[in-house]
Amino acid sequence: MDSTELMIPNHIAIILDGNGRWAKKRGMPRNYGHTQGSKAVEQICEDAYKIGVKYLTVYAFSTENWKRPKEEVEAIMKLLRSYLKTSIKTSEKNNMKVRVIGDKSKLSQDIQDSIMKLEESSKKNTGLNLQVAINYGGRDELVRAIKSISLQVKDHTIDLNDIDETFLEDYIDTRGIPDPDLLIRTSGETRLSNFMLWQMAYTEFYFTDVLWPDFNKVELMKAIEYYNSRTRKYGSVL
Repeated sequence: MDSTELMIPNHIAIILDGNGRWAKKRGMPRNYGHTQGSKAVEQICEDAYKIGVKYLTVYAFSTENWKRPKEEVEAIMKLLRSYLKTSIKTSEKNNMKVRVIGDKSKLSQDIQDSIMKLEESSKKNTGLNLQVAINYGGRDELVRAIKSISLQVKDHTIDLNDIDETFLEDYIDTRGIPDPDLLIRTSGETRLSNFMLWQMAYTEFYFTDVLWPDFNKVELMKAIEYYNSRTRKYGSVL
């Protein structure tokens, strides 16, 4: 079945898992796996947009990833710096709008500056909307949103009765972005790992044993075929 016969998800979220294991299988350091995984992201962005995906969100670095060995975290940050700089040219070339979600205040100042430059330079692009989750955690996102709303309630700038689901969505990192239709997680793990907990209330989940650096257009189409095999339902049915 080709993409013209499939209903293409408007928004796909991906947990990029398996970089370290991919490298270990080849007798290489984990950092090599992260480098190859970064290249896989670039290719999937192109493939996703060409088949009609409008929004793609990738889980690059979680709030829990700081607990990894110091050398690995430093290597990831070095790779992130390089990725953010090259993404300015890539986003311009591919007409891609890039947005970083997560608590950016915990990142080093030079990374924050690079994120700002990338978001500013790509904000008028009209192609794929790419969200990169960096220092992101679903629980942390909700705590930050609640704190921000609470301060306004305390200052009497908003009324408690004004707060509902729609109101809260204006305070989370993905405000203005539709919820994911499909979540893909690679490497055989079958959990959310604190990713987009609010946004995935009705998302379809697809898990594959393929390690992220090996994930390609063929694997992407398998995930979309699975999505098409599902009957989309909202809420519980008795």
